[in-house]
Amino acid sequence: MTYTPPYYAVIFTSKRSNVDDGYGSISELMASLAAQQPGYLGIESAREDIGITVSYWRDLESIKAWKQNNEHLAAQKAGREKWYERYIVRIAKVEKHYEF
Repeated sequence: MTYTPPYYAVIFTSKRSNVDDGYGSISELMASLAAQQPGYLGIESAREDIGITVSYWRDLESIKAWKQNNEHLAAQKAGREKWYERYIVRIAKVEKHYEF
């Protein structure tokens, strides 16, 4: 995925709990719902011992609107209550990128 800088990356690093209880379906729903939001550019994700999901956004306002989306707020609450032992969210401005 290549986007024209500047843009923003929201880096979500997580350690899952042992509780599954619908996690996969909510995760897919959030990815689909995020893709419908104004300013959304794309997403990349990997999971091994820790999960890393990076979503890309046009601007900070788009990120803020997504954070406040009602369905996303409910998923965030469920994540804190049952799906994650811990997580970190980082927001970074991408000013330059290159690829091979």
